[in-house]
Parts: sequence; structure tokens; C-alpha cells
Amino acid sequence: MHYRVRRDNITVRYDSQPRHIGLGRAHGGTRVLALIADRYVRIINAETGELLRELTINPDRDYQPRKPA
Repeated sequence: MHYRVRRDNITVRYDSQPRHIGLGRAHGGTRVLALIADRYVRIINAETGELLRELTINPDRDYQPRKPA
């Protein structure tokens, strides 16, 4: 299993391809931490520790929307 912690924008690589993770306008500009374990991702507000989103990356899509398609 591969673990990573990210402190920058919400683009992660999976299977050597970038995957963009949607958080919604309410969180635009929010500093976040991304905790990544293989395809499972948790996005956390870096200042408050609030869980903003958790998802399993869909390898068939570049953009990972808030609501599944």
C-alpha cells in the first residue's frame, strides 16, 4: 500500500495520471491536507482539522466530482 500526505492543491496522481478532486466553491482557497492511501483519499482543512471530503478515486475519470456521475 502506498501512503502520501499532500499540502498543496487538490490534484493527486493515480496510476501515473493526475486526478483533480472537486471540493466545491465553499472551500475555494482553503488550505488543505490530502491523506492518500492507494485510491482512498481524505481531504482535511489544514487549519481546523475538519474533514471536507473522503472518496475513492475512480481511475476512469480525470475529474473526481463531489457527486458521483
